[in-house]
Amino acid sequence: MTRFRPCIDLHSGQVKQIVGGTLSNTSSSLRTNYVSKLPASYFATLYKEHALNGAHVIKLGPGNDAAAQEALAAWPGGLQVGGGITADTAQLWIERGAEKVIVTSYLFIEARFSHHRLKAVLESLKNDTEKLVIDLSCRRTGSRWMVAMNKWQTLTDTEVNQEIIRLLEPYCSEFLIHAADNEGLQKGIDEELVSRLGEWCTKPVTYAGGARHLEDLDLVKRLSSGKVDLTIGSALDIFGGSGLRFDECVKWNEEQTLR
Repeated sequence: MTRFRPCIDLHSGQVKQIVGGTLSNTSSSLRTNYVSKLPASYFATLYKEHALNGAHVIKLGPGNDAAAQEALAAWPGGLQVGGGITADTAQLWIERGAEKVIVTSYLFIEARFSHHRLKAVLESLKNDTEKLVIDLSCRRTGSRWMVAMNKWQTLTDTEVNQEIIRLLEPYCSEFLIHAADNEGLQKGIDEELVSRLGEWCTKPVTYAGGARHLEDLDLVKRLSSGKVDLTIGSALDIFGGSGLRFDECVKWNEEQTLR
């Protein structure tokens, strides 16, 4: 059943909404849609009050650990945490209160997928696959989607397709996939990718990137036959957006449980 899943994106210790494709190591290229005056703990508490399980906290670069810990303290065991997670830190974030950890860049060495590193992360989690979310965020190259690492600036050798999904499913509890070229633009979701994810994935998967209206939840539900969840960020009123209200998304989720 498709659900709305919220997020807390952290950059330089603040809750922000950023145009994903502009993230890099230099601030001059960064395009920011919104900077919140409220702490990460406020949003964690809000999500907890509305039982929005599966929300993710993403640390976009350094300087975000304290804010992430504040969010976890507000909702222990209710949030997933990603951004810079390695085999050395995965269990630490679980101990800090994360329900699950989200891993992307660490799984690649010089942009090539490393099965050894995947096993190392799992070993640090005591081989509990329920604690691991694999992030296959990607950029479109022609008719393919290639996994992107390092703030989505470096394309890897890994294509998002049925083969890689089936290869990785035994090692994790779910997938998170940002369409980096759509992220933060509010110009619509990647419909073809959502449809393919619905066909390929047998485990829970959350898509993020480009959502702008409440109708996008219905669209994702239809395209994926209810198998893909949707994260909405910049378009939400709680993040300065005008596309839709947070309470509308909460109500949409509630309506799905009644059907």
